[in-house]
Amino acid sequence: MIFIQITVFPPSIDDPPSQPVSMSDGPTLSDFMRHLQAVLEESEEITDRTERESRQLQIESAIQEAIIFGNRFRELKEHGIDPLHIVLPNSREEAPQHVSKLDTLSISGALCKECGARLENDLDFCPSCGAKR
Repeated sequence: MIFIQITVFPPSIDDPPSQPVSMSDGPTLSDFMRHLQAVLEESEEITDRTERESRQLQIESAIQEAIIFGNRFRELKEHGIDPLHIVLPNSREEAPQHVSKLDTLSISGALCKECGARLENDLDFCPSCGAKR
């Protein structure tokens, strides 16, 4: 039986809003963490040990990520940084180019002029067709 006691300092994203809340605003981080704690307790009822332990590990990982997110959010807010600001990728960075199998073969070694097979460095002939280099 695994028990986790978590002390969470409410992050600023969890502070009560200054404006009226509508249903579209959704649950807070604390609501989510309380939900995860309840699901963790319910997971004790899973009869299969392997499945139970796997599920508990998933839930514990989710709780840890929620804590990390809340702490990071609060820390960024304290430093005057918008935690929800999405950073655009650097436009100077180029996406890696697609390399075909044929390109890979030609990069990794010479190709036979007769059949196109990859030539071994230690052989002076093609292992596929026998043609001399």
